[in-house]
Amino acid sequence: MTALEDLAERSEAGFPNLTRARDTTRDGIAALSSRLDGLTVDADAAVVLFGSWGRGEVTEQSDYDWAVLVDGPTREAVEPAPESVEAALSIGDRGPGTEGIFGADVFCDHLVERIGLDADDNTNLSRRMLLLLESVGIVHPEVRDSCRDRVLRGYLDESVDDFRPPRFFLNDLIRYWRTICVDYVGKERRGGDDRKWAIRDLKLRTSRKILFAGGLLPILLCGRFRAAAMEGFLRESLDRPSLDRVAFAFLELSAVDAGVRAVGAYDRFLGLISDPAVREELAGVTRATAKESPVFAEGRRLGREIEAGLQALLFETRIEPLVREYGIF
Repeated sequence: MTALEDLAERSEAGFPNLTRARDTTRDGIAALSSRLDGLTVDADAAVVLFGSWGRGEVTEQSDYDWAVLVDGPTREAVEPAPESVEAALSIGDRGPGTEGIFGADVFCDHLVERIGLDADDNTNLSRRMLLLLESVGIVHPEVRDSCRDRVLRGYLDESVDDFRPPRFFLNDLIRYWRTICVDYVGKERRGGDDRKWAIRDLKLRTSRKILFAGGLLPILLCGRFRAAAMEGFLRESLDRPSLDRVAFAFLELSAVDAGVRAVGAYDRFLGLISDPAVREELAGVTRATAKESPVFAEGRRLGREIEAGLQALLFETRIEPLVREYGIF
């Protein structure tokens, strides 16, 4: 039984939307793997999906964020070529966006060797964190796993001490979370498609926050281990979707009631944005008209419930001293 299933059994309503999305994700990955069967794929390359695919939260409204991940340095020719993957997936306008993070070749050496340097731009940071936190390999998954483990080991150097969270990893995760928040404002100031403003706002308050918590909590829980045991614990944690990591922390830290409320709110949010009619209404909501939308108001209310549960976990359980000592300074 997964931590999410365990927490669901302690809830009267369970988490039906998450359960349905997990089933949809599993079936969707199998279908996509079948579509890619005929592609030529280098032995050191993997086709990797990110976002809701990596979270196990696929719905009919999900996009397809993918990349060809190479376990090595930059080279000119990689098989499969991105255009071949795009054609084989047959996903039309639901493919990677225009930001350049996905739909391209990604080289693991860049993810590992550029941490914190001038070349570690927002794209490289995002790819590294999303590989760790919400990704799944659909062709050569063992290559994806190898790259993930290389990145993880890159954070666990000789500076890691027994019974202390690994600061290098923690600080880069916090940097990524702040980057997400700053980029949200940057995109709004740049202008563009107002139809995406409301859904971006709600996702920042819900799925993006769960993404961050799904990295933060395992790192903080490393404070229970000697340095030599942290890699195994983190690898095992990162093998599970982010919401399972969050559910595990609620159970481990005896905050079941807060966990049921927070995850239950997230389940209801997933059900809300899975409705095509809701997505269409949100597409018409702007910052100027947000207060007039009951659907947008409900999304924000659910976001506050999620945040309240996470705050209870971080500041009202025995993990609070680690949050105070390592999460601020």
